[in-house]
Amino acid sequence: MPHVIVKLWPGKSEQQKTHLAETIAKDVMSILHYGEESVSVAIEEVRSQDWAQEVYKPDIQQKWDKLYKKPGYTIENTELRERRR
Repeated sequence: MPHVIVKLWPGKSEQQKTHLAETIAKDVMSILHYGEESVSVAIEEVRSQDWAQEVYKPDIQQKWDKLYKKPGYTIENTELRERRR
């Protein structure tokens, strides 16, 4: 029973979020051989200024060895860009 949670910055339309969730669900069903009734997808919007504390540190940094797709950024680079704004 896969449940996928996508965390992203606010600003995407409902249409984009729905399309993303449908695409992820289809890929999960295809690759893992689950029926549609078994897959769920949630989208959580996290403000950019909260990203480091709410997402990067607990979900990325602390679980680095478990990530199958690692980000191409570091939180230090992201925080620096935010301070420049």
